[in-house]
Amino acid sequence: MARGMKRHADSVDGLLLLNKPSGITSNRALQVVRRLLNAKKAGHTGSLDPAATGMLPLCFGEATKVCSYLLNADKSYRVTAKLGSATDTGDADGREIETAVVPDLALVDWDRILQGFCGESTQIPPMYSALKKDGKRLYELARKGETVEREPRSIRIDAIRLLEFAGHRLVFRVSCSKGTYIRVLVEDIAHEAGTVAHTARLHRETVGDFDSANMLDMAAIEALAAKGPEPLRAKLLPADVALKGMPDVSVAAEDAERFCRGQVVKVANGGQKGLVRVYAAGSRFLGVGELVEDGQVAPRRVFLTHEDSP
Repeated sequence: MARGMKRHADSVDGLLLLNKPSGITSNRALQVVRRLLNAKKAGHTGSLDPAATGMLPLCFGEATKVCSYLLNADKSYRVTAKLGSATDTGDADGREIETAVVPDLALVDWDRILQGFCGESTQIPPMYSALKKDGKRLYELARKGETVEREPRSIRIDAIRLLEFAGHRLVFRVSCSKGTYIRVLVEDIAHEAGTVAHTARLHRETVGDFDSANMLDMAAIEALAAKGPEPLRAKLLPADVALKGMPDVSVAAEDAERFCRGQVVKVANGGQKGLVRVYAAGSRFLGVGELVEDGQVAPRRVFLTHEDSP
């Protein structure tokens, strides 16, 4: 390509589950894969810290419309905590600010402490986070040495399973709601045990209903892209796999175009009111709708790919 010429991007639709490597921001990872796919439009859901690894759903084309739904999805992580050492960022990238003796507790004691965090609670977000205060990112203020008041946020811990404890190393798996800061959870667990800690390793295993078996690491993605765009594009998942938690309904073939134009249409298999996945003739995904009265569905988010527009 001649210097100065703008690269022509393609209309690419679908999701790719990246096993994000450590040492790269979520947005940088997205841009690398976007370039390899040569995709026009892209977005990601649920940023991971640069040091963290694991599942990062990348959305392309029409699939970017599921981003808002995935942001609300539950997540699970494998967490390695370093006990006895606290850092200013709460992770291994930070500066050590405090040390403490690690109590001599048995596995059953650590398990009891962990189980005490299950259920609904509140959590104060860390200063090193992307949340904003008066238009400024908290991490920007933190880097200047500033600390501001943060409002507690509601979170939910569904399950915690102790995997390993040895010396200063505590490993556990946690399933939690959106908005849960694992770095803060690690600090709170350590405080409950009478010590301090930081998150040494963080690996996100699942987001919503996505299967971790479908994740690709960056090396595999680059190897596929080296063969041309199609082998990599063949790994893309359809947008509706991100919405499996929603019930599905079908509309008659003659109503598909009306739905896609924003009109309320009848459904063949209605149920309780709420958001649903909408299909034409039981196969082609049209978008997200909301069941309303009299067995009808109102469009809320229409999905039209370059391949199967009605």
